[in-house]
Amino acid sequence: MYRFSTYKQQYKANLKLALPVVLTQLGQIFVQVADNLMVGRFGGDDPTPLAAVSFGGAVFFILFIAAVGIALGLTPLIGALYAQGDRIRSSLYLHSGIVFYTLLGAVITAVQLAVVPLMHHLGQPAEVVGQAIPYYRMLAYSMAPVMLFFAFKQFLEGVGNTKVEMVVTILANLANVGFNWVFIYGRFGFEAMGAEGAGLGTLLSRILMPILMIGYFCRSRYKIYLEGFRLSHFTKESIGGLLRMGVPISLQMFLEASAFVGTGIMMGWFDKVAISANQITTTLGNCAFMIVLSIGAATTIRVSHCYGARDIPNLSLAAKASYHLVLAWNALAAVVFIAGRHLIPSLFTTNGEVIRLAGQLLIFAALYQLSDGIQNVSVGILRGIQDVKIIMPIALISYWLLNLPVGYLFGFLLGMGPAGLYLGFTFGLSSAGLLMILRIRRKLRSLRLARA
Repeated sequence: MYRFSTYKQQYKANLKLALPVVLTQLGQIFVQVADNLMVGRFGGDDPTPLAAVSFGGAVFFILFIAAVGIALGLTPLIGALYAQGDRIRSSLYLHSGIVFYTLLGAVITAVQLAVVPLMHHLGQPAEVVGQAIPYYRMLAYSMAPVMLFFAFKQFLEGVGNTKVEMVVTILANLANVGFNWVFIYGRFGFEAMGAEGAGLGTLLSRILMPILMIGYFCRSRYKIYLEGFRLSHFTKESIGGLLRMGVPISLQMFLEASAFVGTGIMMGWFDKVAISANQITTTLGNCAFMIVLSIGAATTIRVSHCYGARDIPNLSLAAKASYHLVLAWNALAAVVFIAGRHLIPSLFTTNGEVIRLAGQLLIFAALYQLSDGIQNVSVGILRGIQDVKIIMPIALISYWLLNLPVGYLFGFLLGMGPAGLYLGFTFGLSSAGLLMILRIRRKLRSLRLARA
């Protein structure tokens, strides 16, 4: 039977970690929101610039999120070592992460630039592709600095410090708005660049982020973790540990992201109105999801600390408290989406067709909110107990075998249009949540037996 008193301290502990991450994640998505708002206003009644940002961002996001997924593997490793008081191994993982993630970012940039010719063959309107490519290139150039930032960010999350990343992200995103104002609209003698200017603003703000983070580390108590930094710490053993934890997380995030990106590409098979409406709905959905992602990140930290200390009772309570928090949030988000479906899209564009379609899509986005919250917290729990291999096959089943095919079935074969594509998310996310809960229950049962 549920008692608030049982979970009160767990709620406090989870929220203490989650709230700074909420602001950090909202800061990350604020880059996208700022780009969309400012580019949408730049285009006025013409949906092409907003559609270009949507398409370019979607193609960029799929490899971006895969790279970030690998970096997320650092947090549960550091979390368990921190609970055990092992500073030496924590330092070695940080050193390896700095080198490895930065190099990975450079490789991802090369791959993303090589993808550019393929963007002409994804069934999007030619004028949209023409404006999307310069924007996309700017985002691609940002990969190395953003991955260096994530090396420090995920380390700090592992030791339970989520406030620094919040401050750095807020400062960088304020800078991004300023850069956007200059380059999108052409201020201080610069030529108006439109969508490409939004990409340049994002690039410059992402270069600023690791600079601020390195400056903090060099002047804080965490500088001891950088002592003795040398390339010799970049070993097969340390990289192997990062990859064993990071690759399954990356593949799960890649498969989930590909469902959203694939849906975005299929939107382009309708028209520019569908692309723009989907971009508005996706942006709003991402805002809600960033809160969910923050609770999931806090769950990983709490669970990894309990797992490192082999405190299974507290681990179970922390996990359940996260489910309670995320369900409350997603229920609220669903209500806001439905109630504001006519007003919110008008903040992004003055095009009546786009506003009407976005309002319809927001209703369908509300349908999958609870499932989205459950599956994300479940992923956070599995990361915390370092049981990450299972999440990739679950994601494969949920997103590639259910989400995309079901969306195509409703959207095209059954004639529901863009709204039908969104029904696929309900099937995919619900399946992922159910399968992960079953895995967690089995894993926690085995941990209790091992402790007994």
